[in-house]
Amino acid sequence: MRPKTIIGIVLILVFTGFLLMNFGQQVGGYMNFSQAEESGSRAHVVGDWVEERAFQYDVESNVFSFHMRDDQGAIREVRYNHPKPPNFEDAEKIVVEGRVEKEIFLAENILIKCPSKYEGVKGLDVVPDDVPDLTGG
Repeated sequence: MRPKTIIGIVLILVFTGFLLMNFGQQVGGYMNFSQAEESGSRAHVVGDWVEERAFQYDVESNVFSFHMRDDQGAIREVRYNHPKPPNFEDAEKIVVEGRVEKEIFLAENILIKCPSKYEGVKGLDVVPDDVPDLTGG
């Protein structure tokens, strides 16, 4: 093999190795608060806002904080170094991405799942008059 080919293959292998190392350190996957604390790595935690404990936003430090209950029932304070996400109060579920430090979840990103405006009202079987009957009845 020519020296240029060998150098090219080595560079490709080194670059691929760096990509795999960085990708592996990005996010540890979906966990509950206990698993995120034990792993010490970044994680996604899915849960609900604990409405009994009010949220707050400190304008001077630009920190939004609230309490969240994960799917296992554990409650933790979540701190997010950004303003409150829009529609936070309407959230069906919240996904926080970050890590646990000293029993506080430090969120780098917050994803809000809000109710869809396209979903029907639960328990309501009303069909508008102008919809044709396709059941053949």
